[in-house]
Amino acid sequence: MNEHRLESLITLLDDPDNSVFQYVLEELLKEDISIIDHLEHLWETSMDELVQKRLELVIKQIQTKDTKQRIADWTNQQDIDLFEGFFLISRHQYPELKLKSIQNQLENIRKSIWIEFRSSLTSLEKITVMNHILYDHYHFSVDHNNSESPQHCYINKILDTHKGNPISIAILYFLIARSLHLPVQYIDFPENPLIGYFDKDTAFLVHGEETGHPLFYINPANKGAIIGPKEIDYIQHTSDQTSLKQSTEPCSNRTILKRLVERLISVYDKLGMTDKVSHINEISSIL
Repeated sequence: MNEHRLESLITLLDDPDNSVFQYVLEELLKEDISIIDHLEHLWETSMDELVQKRLELVIKQIQTKDTKQRIADWTNQQDIDLFEGFFLISRHQYPELKLKSIQNQLENIRKSIWIEFRSSLTSLEKITVMNHILYDHYHFSVDHNNSESPQHCYINKILDTHKGNPISIAILYFLIARSLHLPVQYIDFPENPLIGYFDKDTAFLVHGEETGHPLFYINPANKGAIIGPKEIDYIQHTSDQTSLKQSTEPCSNRTILKRLVERLISVYDKLGMTDKVSHINEISSIL
């Protein structure tokens, strides 16, 4: 859309006839996300309450349309990016969410940990440092008192409140550990995901990625508590769940995000928010 056409449509935003606004909205929704900055500037400078209200609606719908398209493009990739998926799922609920803001917050956490690392540290010592920064300095935790809150599934809210649920905190832990180049994998353990720390000297392929044998496991939901392989073996041998062995193997990014989406659907369903369930099901159906 050329600039003259755009300005002509914007001048109609103060028309009291709602059918005129619907026409303007339909035309503006044909545009991509690039017009958002211009619309936001207009919102900031307008003194007309009706125009501001309509601009808010237009901006939100353009952002929502863009997010849905990006989610569709993202899920069509053979190897989906975990951080991108976590961000897009969050942006689906919060269309105004800025990628750079989330990246900067994660980078600040990464730097806080990295600066404490020394080349002489053992694997366990590195995790001890990471746990100290995440749980004692930043105070990330699983919110056991309000574990069914949907806010605990969105990365922006987790970074704001430093609270999440076992799945989202495990994803955050995994992303930060990976950004520090630690040889970790996400383990889809029933009810409580774990992070496996693997020996890269005995590497084999899992989901197309080199992975070794587990040196130990980390429980992000319990302040990064270390669990030995023998403890996991004991749980496997004493469990009635026939699928437990498979659930102690590294899983794909797609599976990780399926678990997050399933959690969101479950939470919104319990809250009786059927419209939210419907919207999240749109993501689930293409994962």
